[in-house]
Amino acid sequence: MKVYEKSLEVMNELFARDYQFALATSNDNIPSVRFIDTYYFNKSFYVVTYAKSKKVKEMENNPNVSLCSKLYRFSGIAKNIGHPLKSDNSEIREKLIKAFEPWYFEHNNEKDENMCYIKIELTSGFFYKNGTGFEVDFRAKEAKEFPFEFDIVLVE
Repeated sequence: MKVYEKSLEVMNELFARDYQFALATSNDNIPSVRFIDTYYFNKSFYVVTYAKSKKVKEMENNPNVSLCSKLYRFSGIAKNIGHPLKSDNSEIREKLIKAFEPWYFEHNNEKDENMCYIKIELTSGFFYKNGTGFEVDFRAKEAKEFPFEFDIVLVE
């Protein structure tokens, strides 16, 4: 198996579930960061949100975003793909409802026309699992694999 394909399998293992990241956006070159729930599918992260939120407005002005958690980090291009009930969103809606099952309908009102999904198409990223690090260029479909140990002490 090629390293790129292996890296995609590891991405599925790590992130094809409700996973929290810090999301960085910017407006007029001023950064803004907040924590969000994501779901990984097919080289993209998906976010359930509100079209009038600050993060969506910032993404519309500048679609370049970054995600970070622990030492995992990703860059990508964000796009509002519309309301959950839009026919093009039916496949990802099913996955998001399942992944976010404990809270999806409690915190989201699909009757609200401003509810939306954000798709973050990944351009690059770093992640690790079981002593192996991966540096991935999603656009070029290339990845590097190397020994990596998480040896940082996290303090709250």
